[in-house]
Amino acid sequence: MNASASPSSPTSPAFPWRRWLPIGAAALALAALLAWALRPAPLPVQSATVQRGPFEQTIEEDGVLRLQQRYTLASPTAGELQRPGLRVGDNVAAGEAVLVLRPVAPGLIDARTRAVLQQRLGSAQAALAAADAQVARQQVALTQARLDLQRQQALADAHFVSPAAREQAELAQRQAQQAVAAAQAERRVAAFARSEAQAALSLADGGRADSGLWTLRSPVAGRVITLHRDSEGPVSAGQALLDIGDTERLEAVVDLLSGDAARVPEGAPVTLQIGAGLPTLRAHVARVEPVAFTKVSALGIEEQRVNLRIALDEPWPERRALGDGYRVDARIVTLALRDALLVPTAALLRENGRWRVFVVDGASRARLRPVTPGARGPEHTVVESGLQPGERVVLYPGNGVVEGQRVVER
Repeated sequence: MNASASPSSPTSPAFPWRRWLPIGAAALALAALLAWALRPAPLPVQSATVQRGPFEQTIEEDGVLRLQQRYTLASPTAGELQRPGLRVGDNVAAGEAVLVLRPVAPGLIDARTRAVLQQRLGSAQAALAAADAQVARQQVALTQARLDLQRQQALADAHFVSPAAREQAELAQRQAQQAVAAAQAERRVAAFARSEAQAALSLADGGRADSGLWTLRSPVAGRVITLHRDSEGPVSAGQALLDIGDTERLEAVVDLLSGDAARVPEGAPVTLQIGAGLPTLRAHVARVEPVAFTKVSALGIEEQRVNLRIALDEPWPERRALGDGYRVDARIVTLALRDALLVPTAALLRENGRWRVFVVDGASRARLRPVTPGARGPEHTVVESGLQPGERVVLYPGNGVVEGQRVVER
C-alpha cells in the first residue's frame, strides 16, 4: 500500500502559486516597462533666474540737434542787396560786416518823362542864373549904401548935415545887407533845385545810387547757418537774409507721445547717440514743453506729441562734426531703482485679468504662481510680490505649458 503525499511536499496541490510567481513577476516588469515607455516626455522650455539688481525704465525716441540761439538778420528797409561774400559754415565775429544794402534803383522811364526831367533841369539852371544875378545886384546896392554912409558920416562930423541924415544912411546899409542875405538864400534854393533835377535825370538815365549804403553787422560771434539770399538783387523790408548761430551751444529736441511725456520729469538723465561707432553724450531733460501738437505718424494716425528740450552735460569730443538739424537717438530714463527684484518680462502671463508666471520646482515641474508686477521695461519687470530671488521661471510660456507639466530647461 502506497503512502500518501506529504503536506509539505513542493509538488503538493497546496502550493500552486509557486508555479505562477515567475509569470506574475514578468508581467509586472512588462507593465512597468510599458508605463515608463508610454509616459509623456518632459517639455523643453527656456528658463531664467529671478534676481535682484538695478532697474531702469526708459523711453527711446529719435530727435534732432538745434542751436540754442539763432539770430536772423533781416533787411531794415527795401533796397538792393549786394552779393554776399559769406557762405554757409563761415565763421563771423561779433560786429563784423556781413551784408551791404544799396538804395532801391528807380524804375525805367519813357521818353516823355525823360524830356520833362530835362526841361525841369533847364528851368532849375535858369533859376540859379537869375539868383546869381540877383545876388550881384544886391551886392552892388550894398556897396552903394556903404559909400553913402561914409559920406554922411563925414558931413555929419563937419556939421554940414543933421544926425538924422546919418541915421538914414545907416538904416539903408542894413537894408542892403539883409537884401544880400535874402538873395544868397534864394540862390541856395535854386542850387538845390538844380541838384535835385540833375539827380533825378541821372538816375533815370541808369545811374546807380552808391551813396547811403546800409551795412548789416553780426550781433554775435558764430557761424553762418543759413544764407537765404546768395545773389545780388532787390529785397523788401523785413525779409530774412542770413542766419547766424554758435554751433558750440547746441541742444537736442525730442518729441514724445503726450502720454509718455507726462511720465518724464525735468532733470531726467538722457543718453544721446549721434551715430553708429561714435561716442555717446550724457545729457538731461531741461524742459518739457507745456503744449502739445498734432503729428501724423507713418501709419497715417494723428498723434498728440510734446517736445522735450534736452541740454548736453558734456562737450562733444569732435565739436566740428555736430551741427544744427543733426539726427540723434535719445534714451530717456524715467525711473531708476538701485535694488529691485527682477523677472524677465517674457515670463509674464496674463490670465483672467491677473499676472502669473510658471515656476520650475525641484521636481522639474512647472507650477503656476500669481505675481504682482511693478514697473516694466523691455527686458525686465519689477516684481512686488509672488517670487523670491533664485527661483527659476519659464520664458515664453505657450499653450503647451500647464500646471504640473514636467519640463526640461534648455
